[in-house]
Amino acid sequence: MAAHLTPEVLVPRLGEYLVQQGMLTPVGLQQALIYQNQKQNAGAHCLLGQALEDLNLLSRQQIDQAVTEQIIQLRNALEDANRFLERRVAERTSELQEALRKLSELSQMKANFVANISHELRTPLTHVKGYLELLETEALGALNDEQKNAVQVSQRASGRLESLIDSLILFSLAARGEMTLQLAPVDLNKVAEEIINYSHAKADDRNVILHFNEQAGIPDVQADKEKISWAILQLVDNAIKFTPSSGQVILSIEQESKALIMVSVMDTGIGIPASRIDEVFEPFHQLDASSTRRYGGTGLGLALVREIISAHGSVIEVQSEEGKGSRFRFPLLAVIKTA
Repeated sequence: MAAHLTPEVLVPRLGEYLVQQGMLTPVGLQQALIYQNQKQNAGAHCLLGQALEDLNLLSRQQIDQAVTEQIIQLRNALEDANRFLERRVAERTSELQEALRKLSELSQMKANFVANISHELRTPLTHVKGYLELLETEALGALNDEQKNAVQVSQRASGRLESLIDSLILFSLAARGEMTLQLAPVDLNKVAEEIINYSHAKADDRNVILHFNEQAGIPDVQADKEKISWAILQLVDNAIKFTPSSGQVILSIEQESKALIMVSVMDTGIGIPASRIDEVFEPFHQLDASSTRRYGGTGLGLALVREIISAHGSVIEVQSEEGKGSRFRFPLLAVIKTA
């Protein structure tokens, strides 16, 4: 038989409360519990209050008064608990907002610091590059073969330093939300050819096969040519860097639909653990210190690639299998010509 929903059903430990209030003796409570158990075993529905009333231990008025008092106490306790929780939630929300504010300030300070340092480095680097060019052209005097080789090594090093400074400046702009795009129709096939031609020397040095999978008739895309070229070059450069000798890197430009052009860079390199794919886009981050020492790099490249692609209203997708290679791909909007 289903229990009737009465106020007493909502009150826990009524018997203990009655004993605590001096309205019932422990012996009387025990008698009532035994009586209640007997009635229930016989198939009758019997609450403790009914048992107390049947045994003339308490009147119905006393029982109802005790139940009402307990319900009021429970309600007050619940309201107190809710007020405490609301206060704690408000306090934690305030603490989190303050933490986010400080984090935002710290991030802004870091971006400003990187930008200032990068711009300061550009001036002395310009002087170094200028004198290296004068040395290379022998404008300051003839050089022997050993000296020419030293100048060439220095020029390559200054080129890498200039590239790093440019990346730092671009990162600081992105971090401050100041990355601007100069959008115009861009021929991605032409961009890809330039990147492949530029990257062949590095691929040959590492004995990596570099291939461009070109699809004819690809329409232009709406993009910032300089920044999207830089992003694709970073993906190709990264793929070559993490692909062992005799591996291959394939750059593809394909039309997915009338409105979308897909850019894809696939390699047969070391791959990325599935659980750590998102980490490769974190600035100044390498998956492990040994990778930094073995492969070099600051960990800025892919972070900036994602920022540039995001600024174009797109999203980069990564598919990778550890030990077998990776594929980075993202779509760009095609320029649809009207008749």
